Amino acid sequence: MLAKDLLSETVPSLRTSDTAQTALNNMEVFRVSHLPIVNNEEFLGLISDSDIYDLNKPKEPIGNHNLSLARPFVYYHQHIYEVAVLMSSLKLTVIPVLNEKNVYEGLITLQDLLQGIARVTAIEKTGAIIVLEMHIHDYSASLISQIVESNHAKILSMYISDSDETMKMKVTLKLNISDITSIIQHFNRYNIVVAGQFGGESDADSLYEDRLNALFRYLNT
Repeated sequence: MLAKDLLSETVPSLRTSDTAQTALNNMEVFRVSHLPIVNNEEFLGLISDSDIYDLNKPKEPIGNHNLSLARPFVYYHQHIYEVAVLMSSLKLTVIPVLNEKNVYEGLITLQDLLQGIARVTAIEKTGAIIVLEMHIHDYSASLISQIVESNHAKILSMYISDSDETMKMKVTLKLNISDITSIIQHFNRYNIVVAGQFGGESDADSLYEDRLNALFRYLNT
């Protein structure tokens, strides 16, 4: 999934003729802390609510002020993971998107990003979830795939979380089937620890809601 697939359909950009108060109003309505300033499809910079509060003149156009704005953006062909890394590292609530000619195409909000990640990780698909735990040096994607596929199932998505302190990692698998009894038994035969399993839709929804909420908190800190 690319940046162009995540563009917001509702959140507008600002123009230099817009007042600081208009900018704050838009931020409040759309629940963001940043908005791009765009004139004639040219991205001029990203303004934050703290930038606006520093102006102390809410009724004056933004363009009347001598602002030194950052210009973070992604190109519309960049992958969703690159979008997530940039928004996380810069603690942004929106990221502008430009095309190959550096023309402004739109923006991506945190909500757009989370919805995209939900699609990429197959959250909406029916199927069970298995959480494996193992030492980092014991991880083998090919072995995990072999075990799953030998039981007539497919891995829809897989992601990893590790700990530098314990040298252990957790591997979360989203599968295309709900009955995972034989798969669990197969993992046990290989002495692979099954730290959690979620077979029902409510369990799956709960797990992914927790995962997405954790990601949202991480991106929004």
